[in-house]
Amino acid sequence: MPDIVLDKVSKSFTKQTHAVEDLSLVIPDGSFTTLLGPSGCGKTTTLRMIAGLEQPTSGEIVIGDSVVFSGKTGAFVAPAKRDLGLVFQSYALWPHFTVAENITFGLEINSVGKKEINKRLDEIASALRLDSLLERYTSELSGGQQQRVAIARVLIMEPSVLLLDEPLSNLDATLRMEMRAELKRLHRETGATIIYVTHDQLEALTMSSHIALLESGELQQFSAPLEIYERPANRFAADFVGSPRINFIDATLDQDSLSWGDVTIPLPKSAKENVGPRVSLGLRAEELGLSRTCGPGMVEGRVLTVLPTGADWFYQVRVADEVLTIRHNGETPFDYEDIVYVEIRSKSLKIFDDAGKAVQ
Repeated sequence: MPDIVLDKVSKSFTKQTHAVEDLSLVIPDGSFTTLLGPSGCGKTTTLRMIAGLEQPTSGEIVIGDSVVFSGKTGAFVAPAKRDLGLVFQSYALWPHFTVAENITFGLEINSVGKKEINKRLDEIASALRLDSLLERYTSELSGGQQQRVAIARVLIMEPSVLLLDEPLSNLDATLRMEMRAELKRLHRETGATIIYVTHDQLEALTMSSHIALLESGELQQFSAPLEIYERPANRFAADFVGSPRINFIDATLDQDSLSWGDVTIPLPKSAKENVGPRVSLGLRAEELGLSRTCGPGMVEGRVLTVLPTGADWFYQVRVADEVLTIRHNGETPFDYEDIVYVEIRSKSLKIFDDAGKAVQ
């Protein structure tokens, strides 16, 4: 199926409540596109408009060659005719049906032949490792197994697009990690277009080919996960994507350089024309280094908090009026109240103007 196109799509529930505003987005065929953002940003509303469960206030939605909604012409294609599969957060499985009966229910009511049903069931059960569970009732399954059954029930209908609305939110941390791997493998093997809704930026980073980052109903950035992480379009994107949260450092412009305390940072040529007198630098925890000895371009700080995670150590360090989170994987850890020296290791600076827009 060709791309899914949203052109200036808006949804208002009242005159004062605008869930989505002028959203324009092209979701590539075969992609794993995640709608990411905080609660109330419009991501689930957007998914429901694509599915046809919510009618937009204005704009146009095109799925493949079909205009499924147009605010200008009044066109609206019913959800059942959009060739989409939707997996709900609650799974919505029938407890009095076996796993096999849950999975094949849609085929049964569409009068698909028994031979074809069995063929598809064998294929999907094998792909999702449900072979040994087909005769069980869903109440006997774990959360991860129920999730796979819900996905299998949709995939057996062979939809061209799979819509997933926060499907992992009810699972514990271990199961969530397992299901991320399952969904990524499923996408690779089926080649289906997946549109996935989550507020969990780690899920988005690990599974997606594309991320649409939303905030207050507006699109903040649409690009590959690494692009958002390394080159965020604004302060919101930089702050929301990445763990731990990015450090923002206030700096001032002095001719062709930026000043942070006693440290002078050469200003990239591409940013010089766009930068005002005051800017902020975005520096991730791994883009800062720690040392016990002072060297060129370093500033003094004091360790406030020590956060060991196993392979890495994270430190909160006070530098003047700033508290910075720094990742350190050196063999000798620092301790509370230690005097340390901080350096900027990144050569790709994230610079934001007063309005929060990236200028580099």
